[in-house]
Amino acid sequence: MNKNTFYLVSLGCAKNTVDSDSMAVLLERDGFQAVRTPAKAGVLIVNTCGFIEEARQESLQVLNELAEKKKSGQLLIAAGCFTELYREKLVELVSGIDGIIGTRRWMDILELVRELRAEPQKPRYHLPESATIGQDEKGVMRYSIQGNSAYLKIADGCRRPCAFCSIPLIKGTQVSRPLATILDEAAALQDNGVQELILIAQDTTDYGSDLGLNDGLVKLLETLLPRIPSIPWVRILYAYPGYVTDPLINLMGSENQLLPYLDMPLQHASVEVLKSMKRPSNMSWVRETISKMRAKIPGLALRTTFISGYPTETENDHHQLLEFIQEIGFDHLGVFPFSYETRTTSAPIGDPIPLETKLNRVDEIMRLQEGISLGRNQRFIGKTLDVLIEGYGEGVSLGRSYRDAPEIDGLVIIESKLQPGEIVPVRISGALTHDLIGHAL
Repeated sequence: MNKNTFYLVSLGCAKNTVDSDSMAVLLERDGFQAVRTPAKAGVLIVNTCGFIEEARQESLQVLNELAEKKKSGQLLIAAGCFTELYREKLVELVSGIDGIIGTRRWMDILELVRELRAEPQKPRYHLPESATIGQDEKGVMRYSIQGNSAYLKIADGCRRPCAFCSIPLIKGTQVSRPLATILDEAAALQDNGVQELILIAQDTTDYGSDLGLNDGLVKLLETLLPRIPSIPWVRILYAYPGYVTDPLINLMGSENQLLPYLDMPLQHASVEVLKSMKRPSNMSWVRETISKMRAKIPGLALRTTFISGYPTETENDHHQLLEFIQEIGFDHLGVFPFSYETRTTSAPIGDPIPLETKLNRVDEIMRLQEGISLGRNQRFIGKTLDVLIEGYGEGVSLGRSYRDAPEIDGLVIIESKLQPGEIVPVRISGALTHDLIGHAL
């Protein structure tokens, strides 16, 4: 075992993956080498997720598995969201953790390793309250390349007051990264031959609010797109309801680079539930905005996310949600059972709805959505879509159209061998619940 080696596990969302890749770059710059097996690593790092209970349990499981097999001389470091929630208590839950580093100063990973090796007798906690995102990132690019796509983080933290959400506790308030830095990183991704640039943040539509920008995401896109003419696809994830503005809609409808795809988590359709959640509750705005988007953005693919079983949700609220889903006809939809978070503003309400009820409601929503998804996919039979090829196996190539974000949406299955990284026209010949089938032209 070489002490200057590391094994890094990244859990949770793409935003976490960006942080993990940034830590890896810092370690490699200092002479560390990444290894594929924990037994060969001098440093074990788990970038945890703590957003919901299921994610926390996965984080604990991975940490405990590594701790149980930890060898003499190895360091085990817990990083990321879960550490911000549990802090020093995490050492009690996982015996063998040497160090903890939070979300707001991930860039101090090297310093933490050095401190642990200089004084290995006791755990060290690096959990500063202030974030320096965009100001002190030690020259590390804030993106993660996945095949021919790349996630680029434009901000971190969140200033929204959602009652169920622990992200502001974990990440702190919104901190936007400087425009010039984002432009330079996007240009570097272009030079690397990236075909799809995916802009991410806790709330992309809030970009620049802390920098004094009005409609900052639009200003970012208007500056960004001309700088990266060789990246054909630019995708936006995580738009906040109420902040999808007319200028953003118009830009999405007029710029070919900007994919006609939007992920806008709505969380519910009942006004009363949304008010309790401290979410935007103007459902007239939602309906009007979706209608406007579909009119001005040809072929718009719309993804959303809902929470089922929120403490105040009644059967009537649940049926309102079902009716809304049927009415709108989302291309893609995710739904999560409510996860109780002790430090959120919804905590005093408790968690009165039985898990079985939550799961039954989730199943009912997803059964409804399956029929909707199939119907929307069938509309593309006989049409031609550009498809970004991602791989080949068992006689077929797999790729994604503009309608599908990586990992969360569907695929296009093509009955021929194609080169990964190419964008090819594909005539659609069949539709499944989530995927399309076609042949290359």
